[in-house]
Amino acid sequence: MAAPSASPYAGSVPLATRRRAWLTDLPLLLVAVFWGGSYLAAKGITTSHTVVAVLVLRFALVVPVLVVAGRRGLRALTGAQWRGAALLGVILAGIFLLETYGVVHTSATNAGLIISLTMIFTPLAEAAVTRTAPSRGFLGAAALSVTGVVLLTQGAGFTAPSSGDLLILLAAVARTVHVLAMARTKAVRTADPLSLTTVQLGTAVVVFALLAAAGGGPAPWTAALDFGPRRWAGLLFLSVFCTLFAFFVQMWAVRRTSASRVSLLLGTEPLWAALAGIALAGDRPGVLGLAGAALVLCGTAWGRRDAERPDAAPRA
Repeated sequence: MAAPSASPYAGSVPLATRRRAWLTDLPLLLVAVFWGGSYLAAKGITTSHTVVAVLVLRFALVVPVLVVAGRRGLRALTGAQWRGAALLGVILAGIFLLETYGVVHTSATNAGLIISLTMIFTPLAEAAVTRTAPSRGFLGAAALSVTGVVLLTQGAGFTAPSSGDLLILLAAVARTVHVLAMARTKAVRTADPLSLTTVQLGTAVVVFALLAAAGGGPAPWTAALDFGPRRWAGLLFLSVFCTLFAFFVQMWAVRRTSASRVSLLLGTEPLWAALAGIALAGDRPGVLGLAGAALVLCGTAWGRRDAERPDAAPRA
């Protein structure tokens, strides 16, 4: 992707232009904040027995809105595009299952930081697929991030990582698979983003509903009856702000700024996840954990910057 010709914050840029850039940046930064808080919200409303039911409720509230908003695009999809999007939706369902089961069994801080390894895994996987060696800088960033995760999961002393940590790590791998599959599935490359997202989330809801019907915990309506005001607020936060708001802000912002800037601002998600976990949930990573968190943030930021250089190869 081409680098922007000039920074929107350069001194020679008119004040009105800088203000417009800030008005674009602020909603994107809010999305990153909401995503960072999503791990804590999911942890607060979910138990190991209600994961599937909560996922059905979360996305069943979202899909009808997307269907109404994008009904014309849905009608224009070809059969190949429907099949490609549905396959991506199955992968997406696996990601949400791993993430949600994982966050139940680990801290919100750990979940938000470990999942950020997707930013490292994706270019490495692309390098393996294209047989293109990543730069030394990127390999250094990857080593820094992995070292950080090791320290992060050992905040209370050197012990085996929790099952939740391992599930979140698998979710990061699954996210990488999803990104590569989306980039390499020819049928979906020309699909309307709104329609593509709608089919994927609709497929994921079907997967969750089938799991619930097969005995994967209580029925969604049964779980909903047990929700108090606090849990409903958490569910609506995940549905409205972390999904609907986030998607439409990205669609709006990418038309008003560079894709690199969108990626940069959304890449602050792990920072907000760590802040939410420590400030609101009382997570105490310990000295090793704090050192690991700092290494993860530095490593993923370094890796993102290196991967987005105009001459970088590969970029995903």
